[in-house]
Amino acid sequence: MTASVSLPKALWRGFTMKCPNCGQGHLFGRFLKVIDSCKACGEDYTPQRADDLPAYLVIAIVGHLVVPALLAVEMAYSPPAWLQLLIWMPVTGLAALFLLQPVKGTIVGLQWQTGMHGFEAARRHRDGEARDGDARLPNFISKELVP
Repeated sequence: MTASVSLPKALWRGFTMKCPNCGQGHLFGRFLKVIDSCKACGEDYTPQRADDLPAYLVIAIVGHLVVPALLAVEMAYSPPAWLQLLIWMPVTGLAALFLLQPVKGTIVGLQWQTGMHGFEAARRHRDGEARDGDARLPNFISKELVP
């Protein structure tokens, strides 16, 4: 039985490209290919459906970082257009490339922790284990102990 994983911890584990459940196994087999199951804890990741959301988020993040920097350089130094392209095209491309896998891992961690898509059964199983492992909690409405 494992302790319940909080949403921030699952998101961070996904961002660091580790298994959201145990934090030990790798989440990706190849660049953007999520593994079928964690080699450390056996958690199944075949239900994940990150689809295009990571790419949209990366575009928004990189755009919000690069455009203000580009405008600041333009206002301060007014370099020629060819130099702007020479600087900002690689910066934009590399930033997007380096952020894509961590953002996808974060989305997989979000789906896993909240029980989205095919992760509902795994979430119910985790919640059931956590409930079975807890001591009897007081029910403040009826003043009785409940399982």
